[in-house]
Amino acid sequence: MTSRVPSKRVRKTPEARRAEIVAAAAEIALAEGLELITVRRVADELSVRPGLISHYFPVAEDLVAEAFGDAATGELDQLLPAVRPNGQALQSLTRFFSLTGGKRYDDISRLWLNARHLSRYRVSLAERVAHQESLWRDRLTGLIREGVDEGVFDTGDPLVAAISILVVLDGLGVHANTDRSDRPRAVTVMAATTAERVLGLAPETLAPHALASAEPLASPTSAPPPTD
Repeated sequence: MTSRVPSKRVRKTPEARRAEIVAAAAEIALAEGLELITVRRVADELSVRPGLISHYFPVAEDLVAEAFGDAATGELDQLLPAVRPNGQALQSLTRFFSLTGGKRYDDISRLWLNARHLSRYRVSLAERVAHQESLWRDRLTGLIREGVDEGVFDTGDPLVAAISILVVLDGLGVHANTDRSDRPRAVTVMAATTAERVLGLAPETLAPHALASAEPLASPTSAPPPTD
């Protein structure tokens, strides 16, 4: 007869536990909204006691702000990586527009709308929204400056060019909850055509990539109709 040795429970470091809590809250925010982030809800998601969440976040509003920041930073790092290959500014911008349309981008657009609305009443969230907006401006401005140095972009003010692009993207993001099936092509690719204009690029350099990103993704379970 063999005896079973009880498995030792691995105790997470404070840093790992805090990151786990923030990640769980960010998932709730993306799926259901920032208002649904509560100490008890996050505790249930992680199968821990609410007191553990309160230990790391005595003020629940700070957890809401952290959750938004985590989700927004993750999206920024995906769309505009901080570290990029040299000499590929145009390729990086093309990739950016290929990812900023359709269902893949809608969740984060809704989260931004949610955060900006709630930030009117929540100081910590307002500070985090302002910080994330600054990160976006700096990241896109840096990419545009690289393109100017490479000779592929032509603009006298990379910051203004970046803001122009982001303002249009934000405007389009307002419609994340609406049906896009009858949206004119010119509207779908408006952010890309704005980028072409402010960066001195030839028409249709970026627009086709933005259009492709907005097309519905094919269902992996769909099959062609049977033939006789």
